[in-house]
Amino acid sequence: MSGGLLSYETLVHAVAGAMGSVTAMTVFFPLDTARIRLQVDESRKSKSTPIILAEIAKEEGILSLYRGWFPVISSLCCSNFVYFYTFNTLKRGMISDKSKPGTDLLMGFISGAVNVLLTTPMWVVNTRLKLQGAKFRNEELHQTHYKGIFDAFSQIIANEGVGSLWNGMLPSLVLVFNPAVQFMFYEAMKRKAGRGGRKISSLEIFLIGAIAKAIATSATYPLQTVQAILRFGQFKSDGKGGLLGSLRNVVYLLMDRIKRHGLLGLYKGLEAKLLQTVLTAALMFVVYEKITAATFKLMGLQRKLKH
Repeated sequence: MSGGLLSYETLVHAVAGAMGSVTAMTVFFPLDTARIRLQVDESRKSKSTPIILAEIAKEEGILSLYRGWFPVISSLCCSNFVYFYTFNTLKRGMISDKSKPGTDLLMGFISGAVNVLLTTPMWVVNTRLKLQGAKFRNEELHQTHYKGIFDAFSQIIANEGVGSLWNGMLPSLVLVFNPAVQFMFYEAMKRKAGRGGRKISSLEIFLIGAIAKAIATSATYPLQTVQAILRFGQFKSDGKGGLLGSLRNVVYLLMDRIKRHGLLGLYKGLEAKLLQTVLTAALMFVVYEKITAATFKLMGLQRKLKH
């Protein structure tokens, strides 16, 4: 398994990426709970993240901050495995010995598109489970009653059709720009920091990962809000399907949000999202780099990777 699609190195990167994301998301999971409430429940007044977390814990119990942890972690594990595997397969297949920002961006787009097509159903289910039992301020939102991941899959297919498992796929495909930009900045800053064979510290990796994710998240946040609303499945569209219908829903949700809450309404929950996603991404990259380095050292594969 030394080369091609099934290379050992690529598998190590994929497993390390999945483990890094699971570790980081578990640590900062309550911040994601605050973020998704602000995105979906429009009637909840925007407050600081600590106050929202305290409010949820008081009304629904401390464990509610970790509601939906297992399906989110399962989805994240699969999602990051697919992304890192595809990204590093493309990286190994490059003819050039040196990556460039444009190449990293293209590889990020392709990896993100593959990831979206394969894992969107898991993210639709985990969004539903994460919001199950939540005390909504918006009276138009109703409670769901799923008994677990498989029951959620079967109920969604039976009641809404198989196609609904790909709800929010259009904004998700547009949002491949997020990890693509993130990886482009991450790879570029890492190459700069490691010039001349200089060893990069864990703190530097943490900061590089945080900066890269902050740039990507801020640029794409309004679409992430639309994505969350569509995945929750309680948006009443005009019934038209297909690409044109999906595009119309995205535009409508963006314009409706602006009309009701102003331009800043598109960024409701950004504070919680930035806290969660930036810290999670930063920690994920530290764990990812440590696991890959330790594994290659253990297996005697201290081969210098292409940067």
